[in-house]
This record gives sequence, C-alpha cells and structure tokens, in this order.
Amino acid sequence: MSIRRNPFEEIERLFERMSREFDEASKRWESGGDYDEWDTGLESMAIDLVEHDDEFVATADLPGFERDDVRIEVTDQTLTIETESERTVDETDEQYLRHERRHRSMRRSLRLPAEIRKDEASARMKNGVLSITLPKLEAETAHQVDIE
Repeated sequence: MSIRRNPFEEIERLFERMSREFDEASKRWESGGDYDEWDTGLESMAIDLVEHDDEFVATADLPGFERDDVRIEVTDQTLTIETESERTVDETDEQYLRHERRHRSMRRSLRLPAEIRKDEASARMKNGVLSITLPKLEAETAHQVDIE
C-alpha cells in the first residue's frame, strides 16, 4: 500500500522556513545592524579575541562541527576560520515529519591588532569549542641613530 502525500505539507514547511528567516532578519533590523554585516548565504560565527602579553587567543563556538570540518588560515595579521558540514541522508528510507538539519557553512576573517608568528600558531577543539593560540611577533627594539 502506497502512502499518499499531502501536497499542503510542502507548502507548510516552506512557510515555516520563511517564518524562521523573517524572524532572523527582524532581529538584525531591531539590533540596528548594518546591512553590510548581513551574511551572504553563510551563517556567521561569533569569535572572542583575548590579548595577553605575548599572544592572542581566539575562541569560537562551533557546535555540531567536527575537527575535520574546520579549516584555519593565518597570515601576518589575519585569522580566517572556515567550516563546512555536509549532512547526507537517504530520504527514501525515512518519512520526515520535520526536516530542519541541513548543510552548513561558515567563514569568518579577523584582522589582528598586531603581527603574529604564524608558524607557531596552534589550535585545539573540544566539545565544539575551537581555541586558537596566536603568538605575537616581537617588535624590533628601536635603534638610536647618532647625529654627526
């Protein structure tokens, strides 16, 4: 016996998704955020950046991502974190009542307030929390020039 699908269920799911999108957009409008800050298809990630005497420590919450889903790039003064999680499901075997989990991607770049020793940068991830340690590049001491 075949199961007959209700054509209105797809429309209802579409309206639920649109409602979530409008809720997120209205939160941005209420916060007075700049239109330039809006995502372009990628979700945003919040990053804490702490400065210590000899290093910066960046911390980002990445729930649902595994270590292999995260890519980190470091230049002299820029930190870039990129994540991608692909969810594959054989939908023919399942009859979903609700299907909200999906492919997710995030990308964020931060300009650091000082140059770092990029070769000595390190990262660790535990329970969806990414911590990146970025040792500062020691500034050269000034050399005094004598006037002849």
